[in-house]
Parts: sequence; structure tokens; C-alpha cells
Amino acid sequence: MRPLERFAELVKNARNIVFFGGAGVSTESGVPDFRSVDGLYNQKFRFPPETMLSRSFFDRHPEEFYDFYRDKMLPLDVQPNSVHKKLAELEQQGKLRAVVTQNIDGLHQKAGSKVVHELHGSVLRNYCMRCRKFHPAEFIRDSVGVPRCSCGGIVKPDVVLYEEGLNEAVMDAAIDAIYACDLLIVGGTSLVVYPAAGLLHYFKGEHLVLINRDETPYDHMAELVIHDSLGKVFAQI
Repeated sequence: MRPLERFAELVKNARNIVFFGGAGVSTESGVPDFRSVDGLYNQKFRFPPETMLSRSFFDRHPEEFYDFYRDKMLPLDVQPNSVHKKLAELEQQGKLRAVVTQNIDGLHQKAGSKVVHELHGSVLRNYCMRCRKFHPAEFIRDSVGVPRCSCGGIVKPDVVLYEEGLNEAVMDAAIDAIYACDLLIVGGTSLVVYPAAGLLHYFKGEHLVLINRDETPYDHMAELVIHDSLGKVFAQI
């Protein structure tokens, strides 16, 4: 049986699916990834992106942080692609129990998914560091310099920066979902960012499928490995 046919069969027969995805899920919507040839990490900036997206850089150079963040991290005009939509459809059918994502763009929810565990937060949530007032992403986009709340506090995106820990409640929910599923589909992630990549060790179900253009450190663990675009693969179901 061909890999794409096997994938379609696994999805058809599964009762409890979890999808664990990374940047490759959103690249087909026009959102740049980080580690590919054209990704952010291979572009030239005054500081490396890993540095500019760190908590220490945010604290010491907030104006430069927000210049980079507005330019590269706020794709508010992009729309969900066929993969986002298919995952939402599978959830509506009662087959997909959860999406675990490393992405911060909110496209899964925009496509209609309800149960989404956002490991690295979301650009759509922004809070004043002083009074905790909520501000939409447009507030960050339309502000000049360092965005400030009416109380004078800095408004920080609810995204996990380098040097910050992941939200424990979100991690626990993701672990529970992965542990309980019978089919885990991992797509569009290089599986090199920890602790997120380590979530695969919690999978105890029957079928693990890895879909990514390039090889990952976990390919040997999967029943089915497909090196192709997510859009092409998900078109089979």
C-alpha cells in the first residue's frame, strides 16, 4: 500500500486522533518558518532572531524587539489553509480530539478548531505587564515604538520567548491528549525544539505518523514517514 493510501486508511479507522504541528503547517498560508532555507533563521538581521526573540533582549531592547516582532511575527492578514480546515473538519466529525501546536498565529482557531493547545502562546493575546488588561494583536501592530497600556505598562504578547518556560497547564493538557490518542499525526515540525519535541515520548497509542519535508530525529519511531507537503498529504482524506 502506498504511503498516502496508508495515511488515509489510518485516519479513516482512528477514533482518537491528535495532531501535533509546527511551522510547516502555516507556511502554505504564507507564514514564514524558522529553519528552512528561506526561514527567519537564515535571513540577515542586526541580531540573530533567536536573540531578538529572547526574554533578556525584550527586557533590555524593547523598541528593537517590537520593530522585529511587528515586521516578522504578526501575520494578521493570512488565512487558514487546507490543512487547518481539514483538521477542523476532523474535529467536527468527532475523530480529532485535539491539536497541539508550536505555532503562535491562531490559524487553527480561525479555521474552526476548538481544542487547540498552544505550546508557545499566541500573537492574538496581549496583556499589560502592569495591570493585566487584554489588548488585541491590532493594538501591537498599530502602536509606535513600545506599546503601552492606558495605565502606562508595557503590553507584552502572550508568546513564549526564548529563556521563558512553557505554560504548565498547556503542557499537561497536551501530554494528556497525546498519551490517550490512538493515532498521533506529527506534521510540519523539525522536532528539534525542546521541551515540545519531547512530547512524542508520551505517546502510547498504536499508530505514529510523521509528515515533514525533511528528516527528523524521530523518524525511526514512526510507523509511517512521509516526506512531502502537508497540503498534498491531507488532500487524501
